[in-house]
Amino acid sequence: MRILTVLGARPQFVKAAVVSRAFARYPEVQEKIIHTGQHHDANMSDVFFEEMEIPRPAFHLGIHGLGHGAMTGQMLEKLEQVFLNEKPDAVLVYGDTNSTLAGALAACKLHIPVAHVEAGLRSFNMRMPEEVNRILTDRVSRWLFCPTQTAVDNLSKEGYPFSGMQLHLSGDVMQDAALFYAQRSAEKSDVVKRLGLDTFVLCTIHRAENTDDLNRLRNIADALAEIHRDTPVVCPLHPRTRKLAAEKGLNLPFNVIDPVGYFDMIELLKHCKAVVTDSGGLQKEAYFFSKPCITLRDETEWTELIDAGCNRLAGAGREKILNCWSTLAQQKADFESRLYGDGHAAEKIVDTLLQR
Repeated sequence: MRILTVLGARPQFVKAAVVSRAFARYPEVQEKIIHTGQHHDANMSDVFFEEMEIPRPAFHLGIHGLGHGAMTGQMLEKLEQVFLNEKPDAVLVYGDTNSTLAGALAACKLHIPVAHVEAGLRSFNMRMPEEVNRILTDRVSRWLFCPTQTAVDNLSKEGYPFSGMQLHLSGDVMQDAALFYAQRSAEKSDVVKRLGLDTFVLCTIHRAENTDDLNRLRNIADALAEIHRDTPVVCPLHPRTRKLAAEKGLNLPFNVIDPVGYFDMIELLKHCKAVVTDSGGLQKEAYFFSKPCITLRDETEWTELIDAGCNRLAGAGREKILNCWSTLAQQKADFESRLYGDGHAAEKIVDTLLQR
């Protein structure tokens, strides 16, 4: 079986690490990775292949720094040519990025079956480009691998599975990765020692809804500055966001550091007091390591974390963020339930594909 895997952004590298390892158990499977280049900074991509022992990409498209339409269009064009040359039995895509949608559409138009890992997620906010990407990707995929029962229910309400589709509750490959790499991160990372902090809050900001809206970004920065007076805030910041803040004269009076590798991120998660983020993946990773989370968004795909008391939606309002922070200690959180499976999602995905 010939598999082409399309990757472009940090969370996809993490997911691919465990699925590629599961593929490697089968000598009859040949997997080739295509890196679209969507995250082109070395700290945002290359380091993940090195640290996580992911097979090096067979193809690197080098597409980045463009608007949504131009980026997706160029990816479609270049991916189509790779697919025509390689003639895969299936194309595997992850999550909800432009790379995800381009890979799914290019494959579908060539009648190559698509497997979507992390299918069925919904924020119900069509202004989010990620929501558009995931809905369209689900609609053209043959295998829909859902990380949670909520994702399965979302698809069922929309009428899935349609003819020729398969719906699978696989569990979450991000949990597979967290369980596997948590045992190695302490040996590979000294980031906590380098920071010299005993207690800190881990923060990430990258979504366009926050970084492209100066008022939202300013309110978030003001709230983080207030939290920083109580507990140091450590924020690995995407180069684009840091550049934007500098151009707008926006003050970031907390610990802003360069983007970090996966082992560094795990160690930061292990040692932090809490997480403040607009990242979908980091909301789950906070749960994996039993850390309370404040989400800088107006909605989340991971509603089960809200229900379990492990996550709170704060949006981008300064007062709402600070209220969530001040009441965090009183929040009852259930970190014991197995919301994301048993840590064997990658094996289930690969076994299902091999039964085609």
